[in-house]
Amino acid sequence: MKKQHNYSATIEWTGNKGKGTSNYKEYERSHKISINNKPTILCSSDPAFLGDKTKYNPEELLLASLSSCHMLWYLHLCSESNIIVTKYIDNTTGIMSTKPNGSGYFSEVSLNPIVIVSENSMIEKANELHKKANGLCFIANSVNFKVFHNPSCLIEVK
Repeated sequence: MKKQHNYSATIEWTGNKGKGTSNYKEYERSHKISINNKPTILCSSDPAFLGDKTKYNPEELLLASLSSCHMLWYLHLCSESNIIVTKYIDNTTGIMSTKPNGSGYFSEVSLNPIVIVSENSMIEKANELHKKANGLCFIANSVNFKVFHNPSCLIEVK
């Protein structure tokens, strides 16, 4: 039997400077994401689209979602395989292109995780598990562009 999981979020535009959307440059792209019992996330558009560079934009949140989902599956698989990860950091990058009509799309995202494991004997299996994590990642399975993986695995310095 297939399980379903339901999610909800409230996105509220907070950028009306008094004239609404009367002109493309007359409003802010500021908005907030609210989810019950969680801190509010302040957002805007990318500065290239007149957004506030101090706030998260949807493109960054997409990268964060892909990276976070991959990491959580990866850590799960490592724990099942007796791979002891002591640190994980991912500097994710993505390429988005825009079309003449203003629409756009991501053509690729690269996950670049640096994983620290406790023993040298764990490195090979630790590297292999990234592929399996990608296949299980809910977010990666939901996008229509390639998600590349460029992992590196190091030994914990004691």
